[in-house]
Amino acid sequence: MSDQRQRLLDVAQAEGRLTSVVGAVFDRYGAVWAGGAGQAPGLDGQYRIGSITKTMTAVLVMQARDAGLLDLDDPLSAHLGDVGYGEVSIREALAHSSGMQSEPRGPWWERTRGGDFASLVRANDGSGRVAGAGEWFHYSNLGYGLLGEVVTRRLGAPWRHLVAERLLQPLGMRATSYLPRPGAQPGWSVDHFTGIRVHEPLTDTGAMAPAGQLWSTLADLVTWGQVLGGARSDVLSPATLEEMQRPVMPDYGLGLMLGIHPGGRLVGHNGSMPGFLAALHVDPGSGIGAAVLTNATTGINPRDLAVSLIEGDPDADDSRPAPWRPTIVLPPEAYGVPGLWFWGNTAYDVRWHNEGLELRAMARGNVVTNRFEVVDGGLVGTLGYHRGEPLQVVRRPDGSVHHLECATFVYTRTPYDPDVDIPGGHPR
Repeated sequence: MSDQRQRLLDVAQAEGRLTSVVGAVFDRYGAVWAGGAGQAPGLDGQYRIGSITKTMTAVLVMQARDAGLLDLDDPLSAHLGDVGYGEVSIREALAHSSGMQSEPRGPWWERTRGGDFASLVRANDGSGRVAGAGEWFHYSNLGYGLLGEVVTRRLGAPWRHLVAERLLQPLGMRATSYLPRPGAQPGWSVDHFTGIRVHEPLTDTGAMAPAGQLWSTLADLVTWGQVLGGARSDVLSPATLEEMQRPVMPDYGLGLMLGIHPGGRLVGHNGSMPGFLAALHVDPGSGIGAAVLTNATTGINPRDLAVSLIEGDPDADDSRPAPWRPTIVLPPEAYGVPGLWFWGNTAYDVRWHNEGLELRAMARGNVVTNRFEVVDGGLVGTLGYHRGEPLQVVRRPDGSVHHLECATFVYTRTPYDPDVDIPGGHPR
């Protein structure tokens, strides 16, 4: 099973173009397996966990409810005064069933330094509603910004202090923090076509922090997963946790994503912030769960990977894909080539990947059909139908690429480009 799980991480790193990915499987007693791929830091490497933060905000709300400081059916206005979406109930905000807009107005909050709560309220007057209460599930980060202020006012301290004092410290989650600690993993985004990495912005999201600000490690997420699975009653009563795990919407409870896996049901949450993806899911029946962290904006479905780590890989073999390596610089032979190309009407995603140019047929699930590598100053096929054939990169006088040609196959920027003379007519 350990080899199967490691292979899952290796495949995720290679196919998802992840600088690093780490994962752990745990039960009620702690971690039972952990691994990593790429430039992986281990159990103690800190990553941004995105919306897993919402589960902690939700627990604070439930603590306040259990203390008699609020009722889940209270409208937000009962605690926040005259604000946009003041008619939304706390329960609806927790379960994303209110129909309020998904994101706060203004610049993209995940990439912008956040303001205070007063600024958030001024920018969002409640006119962005997309559905009636309970009409359908509509994920709302804005709702959790408002919930963060509710607990601040009811529990008498800033949200970030409440998280630390009421959750992290009692549970011994010393590596989880509001801002990254020294040595935390940097957030990366990978250019789709060239494979060149760029740093994603590091922001303090201010009043929106209760929706996705926190940073954590595999070791600490194992502890939090035990809380969500019912193995720890340090911060929340079993009855209240069970209430959070009951569906309000088909796949969502009170601050928890709900689902199933072959062995039972799952509760937890995914996380996404620029440069990072995360997942934490646990079966409350068995107490078995998994956590996944990676420093990439895209590349994997973190929940699917977490579930796969729980179950193992029944198709596992001894093969391992070549690890993905970020492109440092394109060779001159490939300047201007990566991008979208057409052979007739057939679309190809053409990428520079691990020191080679790959043609991926988009209609066939982006399967690699041909690969070219630099040989003696030119691109020569090393895989697929064009193996051994030279790829001619036909350039305009200014050096830009006009079209590609290989063994009478002509690739153009638009389907059947009339400005390209195709020998023998259009492609077969």
